[in-house]
Amino acid sequence: MSNEAISTSNVWPYYSSSNVQTAAVKPKDDTLGKDQFLRILVTQLSNQDPMQPLQDKDFIAQMAQFSSVEQLMNMTGELTKLRQNLGMASTMIGKEIQWFETAETGELLPMIGKVDSIILSGGVQYARVGDKDIDLDSIVAITEGGAQSE
Repeated sequence: MSNEAISTSNVWPYYSSSNVQTAAVKPKDDTLGKDQFLRILVTQLSNQDPMQPLQDKDFIAQMAQFSSVEQLMNMTGELTKLRQNLGMASTMIGKEIQWFETAETGELLPMIGKVDSIILSGGVQYARVGDKDIDLDSIVAITEGGAQSE
C-alpha cells in the first residue's frame, strides 16, 4: 500500500482559483443597510452637543423605524420570491390570460390568449401565448379557457 502513487495534481472543480475568486466578488449594494445605519448613529452620537444629548425616546424611535424598514425590505424580497415561484406560475399553463398592450396611438388594447408555457429569461418569468412572451407582472386576469360569455 505504501508503494501506491497518489496524485496531488488534481484540483477539485469547486476549489479552483477561478471559482473562489468569483465567489469572493460581491455585487455593489447601494441600499442603506444595517452597517450604514450604525455608522450614521455612531457619527451622530460622537458629534452631538453635550448640552443637548440625544433623548432616549429619540434613539428608540430611530431604532424602531430602522427595524420596520428592514422588515419591510425582507417582506418585499420574500413576496417577490413567492410571486416568481415557477411552480406557481406553471399552474397558468392551459389557462386564458388577459393583458394590455399599447398601440402606436398610445391607446391600451386588451389582449386575451391561452398560455402555452412559462418562460424564465433574465430572472423574469413570462407566459408564452402563441409567439408572444407576456411578463407575468402585465397579466390582469386569469380564467379557465373557453368559458367566454358575451
